[in-house]
Amino acid sequence: MRRTWLIFSQAVTVAVAVLFVVATLKPEWLARNPARVLPQIVTIEAVPARPPALAASEAAQGYRLAAQRAAPAVVSIAASRPPSRNPHLDDPWFRFFFGERAPTPQAQVGLGSGVIVSPEGYLLTNHHVIDGAADIEVQLADGRAARASVVGTDPDTDLAVLKIDLPELPVVVFGDIGSLQVGDVVLAIGNPFNVGQTVTSGIVSALGRNRLGLNTYENFIQTDAAINPGNSGGALVDVEGQLVGINSAIYSGGGGSLGIGFAIPGDVARDVLVALIRDGRVSRGWIGVEAGPLTPEFADSFGLGVRRGALITGVLQGGPANAAGMLPGDVVTRVGERPIADARELVDAVAAVKPGDEVKLGVQRRAEALDLTLRVAQRPPPRRDEP
Repeated sequence: MRRTWLIFSQAVTVAVAVLFVVATLKPEWLARNPARVLPQIVTIEAVPARPPALAASEAAQGYRLAAQRAAPAVVSIAASRPPSRNPHLDDPWFRFFFGERAPTPQAQVGLGSGVIVSPEGYLLTNHHVIDGAADIEVQLADGRAARASVVGTDPDTDLAVLKIDLPELPVVVFGDIGSLQVGDVVLAIGNPFNVGQTVTSGIVSALGRNRLGLNTYENFIQTDAAINPGNSGGALVDVEGQLVGINSAIYSGGGGSLGIGFAIPGDVARDVLVALIRDGRVSRGWIGVEAGPLTPEFADSFGLGVRRGALITGVLQGGPANAAGMLPGDVVTRVGERPIADARELVDAVAAVKPGDEVKLGVQRRAEALDLTLRVAQRPPPRRDEP
């Protein structure tokens, strides 16, 4: 019995040793289905996983290239405004007490940014950056400086076009706004707080923001890329370094960035640029009305058969709408073939009609649906919220 147990134990020891050697040198021999193991090994070797550090390095390099392409074309703007005259200077008692020591008003200097979009020296900025300026100086990223002349402004979109005369100017390229989506990475480039050119990164937070009360025509790109005072008029670019927007405004309680910034889309900026260079102004349609929201209470009170549209609250005497017979209390539901849901859509739809063209408006007057045909006029100097 003892001998049998000794033989058994030796056999087990040898078997375990053989199993250990096989498991170490030929593990695939022990697999239940070797065909499943081999393809897995081949796949891993053929398509190695990209190390996270390498992916992060490539992303950082992409942003760096975008900044290098766009930053040279982004400029700083110093707009000097004449000092406001102290109304007390003409008061003899004021002069008696202060005499020659009366405080002298100082010129105001506003700081902002701009973007060179043409080798001929045309650049885009915000209207509010240069509004009322008597002297405008542009500082390039390469250290050069030049005085700028105003080609034209468009307060309705808060855009302005300036021109400088310098050789070999860097230029930023317009990007494809149609392909811009929420979540896309963007860079904001400008001169915040006059600290010098600064690049911040973020994403597109929203598209088509309006009803903010900033401009007459609003279609903002919202971004969380840091935009601060001084960034106004600067560039919002994509990861290719192409211009997708002109930074214009921020939502802020104390003047600093809270992660909610707004940029005018690049296609709007390009259209305004072309119009101001070609015609000196932007042509938009105008019918001479004031419009407000159509509330359910108003619709019920006056027996209107519609719930959506722009309620006409005022009609300018002698304007196109007045000549066509439009009355306060009418509700515009359609401009041409474009349905109108509210007053903002009426403003945009009328502006899109070429001045001098005729257009048919769908109007609801109490329970009666009417069609009014009128000839659209050129929009006069802006009065806010007037279509």
